[in-house]
Amino acid sequence: MHLISRPLPGMLVLQTEPRGDHRGYFSRCFCRTEFAQWGIEAAVAQANLSFSERARTLRGLHYQVGPSEETKVVTCLQGTLHDVVLDLRPDSPRFGEHAVVELSGTNRRLLIIPPGCAHGFMTLKDGTLVLYMVSSAYDPARERAVRWNDPGFAISWPDEPRVISPRDAAIPDFDPGQHLAA
Repeated sequence: MHLISRPLPGMLVLQTEPRGDHRGYFSRCFCRTEFAQWGIEAAVAQANLSFSERARTLRGLHYQVGPSEETKVVTCLQGTLHDVVLDLRPDSPRFGEHAVVELSGTNRRLLIIPPGCAHGFMTLKDGTLVLYMVSSAYDPARERAVRWNDPGFAISWPDEPRVISPRDAAIPDFDPGQHLAA
């Protein structure tokens, strides 16, 4: 893997380096030793697959607070997505800013999302499959979310969502007292 960019503090965009032959290719998507070289100390507590049947499916922006904060490692295995990371770390000089990365099954990029950042994405192709590994198990009591179109953040999306969960659509406007409380 090699580093492409650091759009937000602690956030990394990596390029995997597939080794191929007549059978296809092999590529790493997690390496504790390489991550440590970039200052990322992450263990995998849980690995998740997210499949979206239709283009313009929107998921997120989700995160966990307090002792359940998590580092996320995200990659797209099939299809294409518009991935958004929102910095919600109160002590960050980039608080409230977001970064956008396109992930796809063909560009084989990997995204490292630091604790304290919300994450969401919109699929750009039908049949999009995303793998994400997290450093903390899911904790429903500490789960939080920011609505995709919260006016306080002016997040850029490629289009209106065609598919969104009722829960994600109904997230109230950002309130630090509620959204950041552990």
